[in-house]
This record gives sequence, C-alpha cells and structure tokens, in this order.
Amino acid sequence: MPDKLASYDAIIFDMDGTLIDSMPTHLEAWRRVSEKYEFPFDRQWHHSLGGVSTERTAELVRQRYNLPQDSSVIAETKCLIWTEIYSGPVLIDETYAVFAHCEGNKKLAVGTGAIRPHAEELLAGVGLLERLDALVTASDVAHGKPHPETFLKAAVQLGVEPEKCLVFEDTELGREAAAAAGMDCVLVINGQLHWPN
Repeated sequence: MPDKLASYDAIIFDMDGTLIDSMPTHLEAWRRVSEKYEFPFDRQWHHSLGGVSTERTAELVRQRYNLPQDSSVIAETKCLIWTEIYSGPVLIDETYAVFAHCEGNKKLAVGTGAIRPHAEELLAGVGLLERLDALVTASDVAHGKPHPETFLKAAVQLGVEPEKCLVFEDTELGREAAAAAGMDCVLVINGQLHWPN
C-alpha cells in the first residue's frame, strides 16, 4: 500500500459506503419510502446514487416515478426512517486502514453528499471528525457529485493541488466526480479496494 500512495499529498474519502458502512441502512430506508409512496424499489439504481444528497435523490425519485408528493416531503420521510433504523456508524476496515496509515503523513479530508450535521454526527461517532484536515458536505457546495466541486473544494481547503489528491469512492458517480476534478480514484466495492491502473 505505501508505494501506491507515495505520489499523493492528500487523500479525500467519500463517507457513506466508502469510509463508513452506512449504505445498507440508506438502501433500506429508501425501500421503506418506496412502500409508503407506492413506487417500485430499484436497489441497484439507488446504490448508484450513493454520494448524491437525499434532497437531490428525492427529486430524482419523484421525477422517475412521476410521484405527486413534493420532493422535500419524500426527503423528509427518508431521513425520519433512516434515523429510526440506523444502529450506529461502523468503519469499513480496508478504507480505514488507509486513513490510519496516512494520518500524520498526508492531508486527510472527507467529501460527502451528506448534509453537514449528518456527516459531522457520523464522523464523530467513529472518532474521525477531529482527525480530518477538511470536510466538504452537500451543505457546502452548489453542485453535488458527479460535479467535481466537492473534491475541488476539499483540495482548496487542504492547500493541495488536485493532481496530488487521491480519492476513495464507492460509486461510479463519485469516480466521475474525481476524474472531473483531475484526481485519481480508488473504488471501494463491497469493502474491497480497487486501485487505479
């Protein structure tokens, strides 16, 4: 692992599904939303939207299924359900190993599609919030992933050029955002790291 990281000055992690294993709970919350509002639950499609804010996902759901509910109502329902069923944050071992290895040697940031209060709560829950050099959330950007703003803003906060940043992501949208920012990306799939060639 050290050789693969040598050329980078900063590491930027996505949060849900990359650093913290919260995606199963998010997917279950959306499944319950689908039951409540009577639209088909497409697990693969919802997983592909990892890193997209709840508000934007709710708007995409409303458009896709032509729902009569306002997207803000759908988003609020999802957040309430998630709060009810979430049992607490759990770190993804392989990604956390990279975090721990780089701590003190490289700048560390999280760039997430979660809103700031939610991101801070989860990161504090696993003891990482105070160990970050930067945190960029959906509350801090005008454009979510796959737009590169999240990662570019993290690079600015870290004081590191984009090409010297390595991103860890678990979705194709996240990988696209990293590429658009001019950053290499390691994909985290089912807790396993897939390094770029």
